[in-house]
Amino acid sequence: MAVTHGETQQESQQESQQESQQEARQEAPGSMQERRKGDPQEAARRADQAPHDSAAALRGKSVMITGAASGLGAALAASLARAGAHLVATDIRADALEHGAAAWRALGVRAHTIAFDVADPLAARRAVGEAIDVMGRLDVLVNNAGTDVTAPIGELSEDHWLRVINTNLNGPFFLARQAAAHMREHGGGHIVNVASTAAKRAWPNASAYHASKWGLLGLSHALHAELRPHNIRVTAVIAGGMRTPFLLDRFPELDPALLQDPANVAEAIRAVLSMPPETVVAELTVLPMHETSWP
Repeated sequence: MAVTHGETQQESQQESQQESQQEARQEAPGSMQERRKGDPQEAARRADQAPHDSAAALRGKSVMITGAASGLGAALAASLARAGAHLVATDIRADALEHGAAAWRALGVRAHTIAFDVADPLAARRAVGEAIDVMGRLDVLVNNAGTDVTAPIGELSEDHWLRVINTNLNGPFFLARQAAAHMREHGGGHIVNVASTAAKRAWPNASAYHASKWGLLGLSHALHAELRPHNIRVTAVIAGGMRTPFLLDRFPELDPALLQDPANVAEAIRAVLSMPPETVVAELTVLPMHETSWP
C-alpha cells in the first residue's frame, strides 16, 4: 500500500501529540502538588490534620488565677504548673501565696504572686497590668476567688450583701474586661469563671451567694457569645461540693467523704484549657458522686 507524504506527516504529528500528553500526565501530579503547597487553604487543611497535643497545650502559657492560696485555686495552680504553664497567682492573703509559689517554681515554671482584692476595680486593673508586664502576655484568666455570708435575709446586712456580690460577680467582670482587651489585641485567649451548683438551684440562707453565682453564670455565657468572634474562649465551671476550707470551715457538719477533692475539679479545668483551639466548652459541670446539693 502506498503511503503519501501527507499521511506520514499527519501520523508524525499525532505521535508527537500523544507523547506530549503522556509527559503532561506524568508531570501533572508533581505540578499539582507544587501548586497545592503554595495554596493557603491547602496549608490550613494540612495544619488541621496535624494531631493536637493536649499534653503540651499549656506549656509556656501565662495563666492568672485568683483565689490561688488555697482550695481549688491552689489545686489548679499546681495542676497547670505540672502542665508547664507560667503562673500569676493572686489572693487577698499575701502570706498564704508564698508557700504555694515556691512549690510551683520547683516544677520549673515561673510563678509571680499578687495580693489584691478582686472587688476593687482599680486594684483589679493594676493586677492584670502587672501580670502582663511580668509575663509579657496573658493567655488565660481564671476567676476563682469567692466568698459567702450564710444568713437569712433579715440578718444579712448591706455590707455583707455587697461584699459577696463585689467579690463573686463584680470582681470577675473587672478582671475579664481588662484581660479581654489584652487578649483581643494579641489574637485570643481563654477566660474561666468558677461558678457553683448554687448557680443552678437554691437553698435557704444563701441569697447573696446564689445571686452572685447565678449572675456569674449569666456573665460567663454573655462573654462567651461576645468574645468568641475574637478568638477568646469563655468557660463557666459549675463546681459541686469540694473538700476545701471554704466549705468545711463554714459547715463542719458536712461529711467530707461525700465531697470531691478539689484536685479533681482542677484536672477537669486543665482538660478544658487543653482542648484544640477550634473547640470551646461554654459550660462544664463537675460533681462529686454523692453530693446532696445536686440531683
